[in-house]
Amino acid sequence: MQNKLVVITGANSGIGFETSKALAKKGAYLVMVCRNEDKAMKARQEIIEATGNSGIEIVLCDFAIQSDIHSAAKQITDAYDKIDVLINNHGFLASEKEETVDGLEMTFAVNHMGYFLFTSLLLDHIKAADSGRIINVSSDAHKAGTFDPDNIQLKDGYSPWKAYGNSKLYNILFTKELADRLVDTNVTANCLHPGVVASNFAQSGGFFSKLFFTLGKPFLTSPEKGAETSIYLASSPEVEMTNGAYFKNKKAATPSKIARDPEAAKLLWDISEKLC
Repeated sequence: MQNKLVVITGANSGIGFETSKALAKKGAYLVMVCRNEDKAMKARQEIIEATGNSGIEIVLCDFAIQSDIHSAAKQITDAYDKIDVLINNHGFLASEKEETVDGLEMTFAVNHMGYFLFTSLLLDHIKAADSGRIINVSSDAHKAGTFDPDNIQLKDGYSPWKAYGNSKLYNILFTKELADRLVDTNVTANCLHPGVVASNFAQSGGFFSKLFFTLGKPFLTSPEKGAETSIYLASSPEVEMTNGAYFKNKKAATPSKIARDPEAAKLLWDISEKLC
């Protein structure tokens, strides 16, 4: 990873932080895309002290706001000629139903549209790398998700966990269609389940999600362990030619039946383009 440029979202905490630290230790140059400047600066300093690698930039972005995503992407593409690795890692779990300034359901907007739009805006720069990699952090929570093109944002039957499960399903469908579109290029796209990770991510959720993560913390995966598959997909020569796969514990796994549906993947792509 020496001197390779890695752009990673949600990089200041949890598995994003651990992934960033490990890749910095391997010599990568990092662009940490974060929402909170104070937390990002603190995380950056911790990584520099732990690794001795000061090649770390911070770009601020709220992935609930499409204009923010455009601004962050422009800042990166203006500053760099190519991107070797993009890791879409940020995640959100709502406590109740709410809409973004763009009129999208919040979990859908952050967890799916954030991946889709940011990747699309950076794609030409990833193609400019010798061997570009796109890594999307999904979850086995996708197995609770459903795909209904007429109810893509859960205008009917909303619940926070349903919205989250759907968004993780959409991450896999997006990865599948993206991989198909990249098949004749030097770029690969893969996704992964990091495990049920003990992190601060669920603190945005409701009472029961907070209770689950608090009581279950001794049994959950550590952020260090949860980051291992992201690090593997970003850096290992073993997966240089792997494209369109879903990984668990650094091994290819089989996602749910609907997550493997190419027609659903194409339709979701079309819907997502219209919502950008």
